[in-house]
Amino acid sequence: MAPGRPPANVLARIPASVWALGFVSLLMDVSSEMIHSLLPMFMVGALGMSTLAVGLVEGLAEATALVVKVFSGALSDYLGKRKGLALFGYALGAVTKPLFAIANGPALVVTARLTDRIGKGIRGAPRDALVADVTPPGIRGAAFGLRQSLDTVGAFLGPLIAAGLMLLWANDFRAVFWVAAIPGALSVLVLLLGVREPERHEGKPRTNPIRLANIRRLGGGYWWVVALGAVFALARFSEAFLVLRAEQVGIAIALVPLVMVAMNLVYAASAYPFGKLSDSASHAKLLAWGLVVLVASDALLAVAQHWSVVVAGVALWGVHMGMTQGLLAMMVAETAPPDLRGTAFGVFNLASGIAMLAASVIAGLLWDAYGSSMTFWAGGAFALLCLAGLPWRPAPLVAVDRDAAHPAQRRESL
Repeated sequence: MAPGRPPANVLARIPASVWALGFVSLLMDVSSEMIHSLLPMFMVGALGMSTLAVGLVEGLAEATALVVKVFSGALSDYLGKRKGLALFGYALGAVTKPLFAIANGPALVVTARLTDRIGKGIRGAPRDALVADVTPPGIRGAAFGLRQSLDTVGAFLGPLIAAGLMLLWANDFRAVFWVAAIPGALSVLVLLLGVREPERHEGKPRTNPIRLANIRRLGGGYWWVVALGAVFALARFSEAFLVLRAEQVGIAIALVPLVMVAMNLVYAASAYPFGKLSDSASHAKLLAWGLVVLVASDALLAVAQHWSVVVAGVALWGVHMGMTQGLLAMMVAETAPPDLRGTAFGVFNLASGIAMLAASVIAGLLWDAYGSSMTFWAGGAFALLCLAGLPWRPAPLVAVDRDAAHPAQRRESL
C-alpha cells in the first residue's frame, strides 16, 4: 500500500473519540442553526436592522470566534490538554442560546451572537487539534471529513427543525429560539462523557507556543496553507446572505430555512468522501475544483429569479464546502508540529477570520449600494483570483507527517 493511502475499511479505523466529537458538533450545530437560519430575518424584520448591519454583525461575530481560537489553541498547546478548553467553549455556547429568545433590541442580539462565537472560538482550535492527536496519520483527511460531515448534518437538521416549528407556531421566532437551547446542552454532555484525551508525553518543559522560536518552527508549508485559507475566506462571505437571497426571490419566510437545509445536506454528503479522497489525491486539484464550483454557485445566485435557481446555487455552495473545508484542516494538521497544532489551527483561523470579516462587510455594502447580484458577482471574482493564483506558489512544498518515524511517510501537500 502506498504511504499515506487510507485502507478500504477506513471508517472502522477512525477512533471513537472522533465519532464522539462529530456528534458533539452535530448537536451544537442543530442548536446554533435553528437560531442562525432565522436570525437575519429576525434582525431585519423584527428588530429593524439594515442589511449592512447584518453583514457587520455576522462578520464581526465570525471574526471574534476566529481571533479567540489563537489564544485557546496556544493555551491547549501550553497545557498539553485540549478537552477541558473544548468543554468550556461548548458550555459557553450552550448557555448563550436563551439570550436570543429574550432579546428585545439589537444590543442583546449582538451580545448573544458575540458571546456565542467566543464559545466557538474557545472550543474550535483545541477540538481540531484533538482530532489530529487521536487519529493515525494516514486517515486524517477521512477523520476531518467525518467530523465535518456529522457537524453539517446538524447544520441542515437545525434549519429543518426551525422551519417545521415556524410553520407549527405561526412564525414565532422566540419560541424556536427557546427550543434551540436543548440540543446545545446535550452536546456538552456527550463531550464530557464520550471523548477521551490521549496521554501526553511528559519530560519536555512547557514553553510559550506563540513565542518567536516556536512560531519559526511553523515552516513555509504551513504559512502557505494559512495564506490559501485566507484567500478562500475572502471569496466566501457569510451564509446569512444566502438566506436573504432566498427570501428576496419570493420564498416564504417559514420555508427559507429549507434553503440552508439543502446546502448543508449536500455539504454533509460530500465532506467525508472528499476528506477520504484528500488522503491520497492531489490537494491542488481538489482545491482548484472547489473554487470552480464556488464560481458556478455565485453565478447562479447572481442571476436567480426563481427559487429553483437559488436552490441549485446553494447546493453548489455546499459541494464547494465539502471539497475544501476538511482538506484545509487536514493540511494544517500535517504541516504543523504535534505540540503546536492548537496554535497552528488558531493562527490559521485568525487569518481566515480577518478575511471573512472583510468579505462580509464588502458583501453588505455591495448589496445595499448595487443590489444582491453584485454581491455574488464579487464573490465569484474573488474566487477566480484565488484560482488564478493557485499555481503561483513557492517551490513545491512537502508536508512532513511529524507523527511518523520514517521519512517514507512524507507526502506532497499541494
